[in-house]
Amino acid sequence: MANSLLTIDMITRKALEILENNLVITRNVNRQYDDSFAVEGAKIGSTLRIRLPDRALVTDGAALQVQDDNEQFTTLSVNNQKHIGVNFTSAELTMQLDDFADRVLKPRISQLASSIDADVASAYKGIYSSVGTPGTTPATSLVLLQGQQKLNEFAAMMPSRYATVNPAANAGLVEGMKGLFNPVDTISRQFKNGMMGEGVLGHAENNMSQSIQPHTTGSRTGTITVDGTMSVEGTSKITLNGTTGNTLTVGDVFTIANVYAVNPQTRQSTGSLQQFVVTAANTAAASKFTDVSISPAIYTPANALATVNSFPQNLAAVTFVGAASTIYPQNLIYHKDAISFATADLLLPQGVDMASRQVHNGISMRIVRQYDINNDRLPCRIDVLYGYSVIRAPMACRLWG
Repeated sequence: MANSLLTIDMITRKALEILENNLVITRNVNRQYDDSFAVEGAKIGSTLRIRLPDRALVTDGAALQVQDDNEQFTTLSVNNQKHIGVNFTSAELTMQLDDFADRVLKPRISQLASSIDADVASAYKGIYSSVGTPGTTPATSLVLLQGQQKLNEFAAMMPSRYATVNPAANAGLVEGMKGLFNPVDTISRQFKNGMMGEGVLGHAENNMSQSIQPHTTGSRTGTITVDGTMSVEGTSKITLNGTTGNTLTVGDVFTIANVYAVNPQTRQSTGSLQQFVVTAANTAAASKFTDVSISPAIYTPANALATVNSFPQNLAAVTFVGAASTIYPQNLIYHKDAISFATADLLLPQGVDMASRQVHNGISMRIVRQYDINNDRLPCRIDVLYGYSVIRAPMACRLWG
C-alpha cells in the first residue's frame, strides 16, 4: 500500500524536534515563548519583558522597617531571525517521516542549530565572573570546582547547573580527570565516547559544543588605575587612567584593588575581588578611558542590591584578565536561569504552497514553501525568530581556555 503524503505540520514538528535535539547551549538555558504574536506575527525588534528577583535588606530589632519593592525588570529583544533553505519534491513527501527527516531535514537543521548555539554562546560578553588561566586549556577538576565556587558565592541554586566547553577543553578535562574516583558507569561512558559524564563534580550535566565563542581582548597597555574616588550607589560607569589610543572591548574582564565581591544574601565579602565586565567598547583619549560601561553596577552593602564591599578608590590598581590583543575561548559554567532564550511567532503567510508554525518546549518554528514561477522550483525556508540575554549574570561563570 502506498505511503500517505507527509503534511507540512508533520514536517514542521519533526524539524522542530531535530532542531531541539541538536542544540547544546540553548537547550540548557531558560527558554521563554511569547504567544502574544500568534495572530499578527512578530518582527525583528519586538520585545519581551522579563522579571528579575526582588532583593531587600534584613533589619534588626522589633521595630518594623518597611522597604520599597526592589523588583527589577529587563527587556529582551527578539532581534535575530535565522533561516535555512531546503528543497523537497512531491515524491519525497511520500517517504516515511523518519526517512524524510534523515535525508532532507537533518543535514540542514543541524547547521541552523549550530548557528543559534553560537549566538547564545556569545552571551559570555555579559558575564563577569570567570575562572581558569587564559591561554591554558582547562584540564583539571580544580577549574570546574572554582566555577562552582563562583556560583556558590553568588547564591546560585544547586539544581540545573551546566558546563559547556569546546572540543579542546573537553579533551583536556576528560584526560585530566580520568584517574579520579568516579562511579564506574560514568567512567565507562567517558572511556567509550570521550565526553565528560553527567554529574561530574556536582554538575547536573556537562556538554561539548563547537559553538563556544572566542574573545579578543582590547589593546590596553601599561599601568591602568581608577581615575577618581567613586561614591554614587548604582553607577555602571567608571573612568580609568590609560594610554591614549588603547582600547577596551565588550567582554573584557577586570578587577579593582581592594574591591571585593559580596554574597547577595548576606552582603558579606566573599574574599574574592569583584570581577567586572566591559559592556561597551571604549577607546582611551587624553590618557583616560572615560565613562567605561561596566557590569555589575556598583552597590555597597548599605544597599539591598549590594555587589561590592566598598567603592573603588582613586588610583586603585586595575588588573585585566588575559593578555592584551589576544584570543581566548570562553567556555561556560552556568545555572539554567542565568541566560534567557526567547522565541516569538513569525507571521504565517496565506496563499502559499505550504505553511506551518509549531511550538515545542519554548521554541517557535515556521516552515513556508512556495512555487517559484520564474524558475519552476519549490523553494522552502525554515525560520526561527529569537532573542537571548544574560538576565542573572551572577549565576554564570566563564571558563577561559
